[in-house]
Amino acid sequence: MKPRALSGRPLEQVTLDEARAGRLGPADLRIHPDTLRHQADVAERHGNPQLAENLRRAAELAGIDDGELLRIYEALRPRRASRAELEAIAAGLDEAGAPNCAAFVREAAAVYARRGLVKDT
Repeated sequence: MKPRALSGRPLEQVTLDEARAGRLGPADLRIHPDTLRHQADVAERHGNPQLAENLRRAAELAGIDDGELLRIYEALRPRRASRAELEAIAAGLDEAGAPNCAAFVREAAAVYARRGLVKDT
């Protein structure tokens, strides 16, 4: 598997010279989900399942809009979202093809509810 940018550009073409020439865009500087999944497989094979799971979640998030990611991040801070709001975020992640991230948000919602860290509605 050859590493590539989110744009599909091979990693060896993402160079300082290309950047100076103005031939790189934002998607050239972001990692492709396939590369993250490959890194997760390597981490798993080398006995690091926690890193592997983090990389798999990152692969799911790679194609999600930055503004949406920031909204999710903000909602996951204690007392920033209700249990229902967190469930809606999880459902949206499921719809976006990010089931591991959806499960993570649902787990956070359950822990926050148990510890009194959800926003009062």
